[in-house]
Amino acid sequence: METYLVILLIFLMFLLLGFFWLILKLKQGESSIPLLQQQILELQKQVSISLTEGSKRVDEQLNNISKLMADSNKTLGERFEGATKVVGDVQKSLGELSRATGQMIDVGKDISKLQEILQAPKLRGVMGEMFLGELLTQILPSKHFEMGHSFRSGEKVDAIIRVGKMLVPIDSKFPLENFKRLIESKTEDERKVNRKGFARDVKKHVDVISQKYILPDEGTSDFAFMYIPAENVYYEVIMSSDGLQENICDYAVEKRVIPVSPNTLLAYLQVIVMGLKGLEIEKNAREVMNYLGRLQGDLGRFRDDFEVVGKHIYNAKNKYEESERMLERLGDKILNANKNVSELEDHPL
Repeated sequence: METYLVILLIFLMFLLLGFFWLILKLKQGESSIPLLQQQILELQKQVSISLTEGSKRVDEQLNNISKLMADSNKTLGERFEGATKVVGDVQKSLGELSRATGQMIDVGKDISKLQEILQAPKLRGVMGEMFLGELLTQILPSKHFEMGHSFRSGEKVDAIIRVGKMLVPIDSKFPLENFKRLIESKTEDERKVNRKGFARDVKKHVDVISQKYILPDEGTSDFAFMYIPAENVYYEVIMSSDGLQENICDYAVEKRVIPVSPNTLLAYLQVIVMGLKGLEIEKNAREVMNYLGRLQGDLGRFRDDFEVVGKHIYNAKNKYEESERMLERLGDKILNANKNVSELEDHPL
């Protein structure tokens, strides 16, 4: 709009200059007055037309500018509304984050309390046994496992799994003290020393399980599971050595003790479940075969009785046919006798 106003002012200045020029010409000669008047009229007409067109263009520009301003106000309003919504969502998210942070702090406190509780070996053992029982309950029917099974020696294993007539021992172990020292080691020398201590603890647990719970004469399998409730401790067991290049896991396998974590025990249990289903199918198949055997015996006895009945029916049929023939002969005799009697009556002596 400012550009059009500048152009219009320049145009008016030229018109004024032209007007002054005409006045000067008028003063120079009176003979040019009619021509000057005509030019002035034409100039006025052109100025009027130019002013009208300029005004029209200015109005159009003003309308366009008003429309653009209205659209801009609308866009700004929408953006402001969107920004307000975003700010509200951010405030809501910050509130949720604050609550989550508070919950994490509470969880951290609970974990700290749990760590304090786990300092006592007996409580660790109780919790490990509890976790083991919960896992067995989720996977196996209650008739296929037993918690706290006692042997004749008086020793009690945390759990056994019944696979047919065989018992698979599972004992929960939590070698925590030296494991904590191992993960808190700051130097390589400390790490080596603490790894040896950790390996020594694990080997002691392996020896106890191997000696006390693998008892084939009492129906156990020739192997046992050592259940380690923590995955990180289990990982260290299968990866660590005793400092003499002897892997702890290899030592355990030699003693017929299989270290398992919650995840690996779950895999073993799933295999055992499949085996139990196979045993159940085999048992059911055996029962079906026994039933079919009994049914076959019943069928044989029925066949014998049926044959006896058939013989009786055959004999009865023969007797019936023989009696029928005798009856026919007797009937013939009676007819002949009647005929003879009739002849005697017709021809008396």
